[in-house]
Amino acid sequence: MSRPSDPFAAPDEPTRRREARQRSVELLYEAEMKSCELADVLAEQVSDVDPFALELATGVAAQREALTQRLAELLNVGWTPERLGACDRLILLQGLFELERGAAPAAVVINEAVELAHQLGATDRSGALVNGVLAAADAR
Repeated sequence: MSRPSDPFAAPDEPTRRREARQRSVELLYEAEMKSCELADVLAEQVSDVDPFALELATGVAAQREALTQRLAELLNVGWTPERLGACDRLILLQGLFELERGAAPAAVVINEAVELAHQLGATDRSGALVNGVLAAADAR
């Protein structure tokens, strides 16, 4: 008989990174909804932000214009980044940022973004949208 895992144990690395990706999107979303800079949102945090979440959020914020342009090029005719739901757009920008960094395998980046879209996306088709756009980005 196996013992249940310790609910108070630190999460394993893949779980920590998944949670950090979600936290990054949440921080970017908060900045967008408040119409403020990411630095202002970070300054208001009452606890430390995971270093990986911080790296992703600040990277997306710093490269937002270029990433948005790249996203616009990947969308179907008639669609613009502004037309997407805020969470879908931010998940895609973060996914593009991670793909361009190349620090994780593309399949992992795409899968993690799709999972985020299933959790936070604007519609029940958000996962398919994220998968299609990031797969197209990876193919180029």
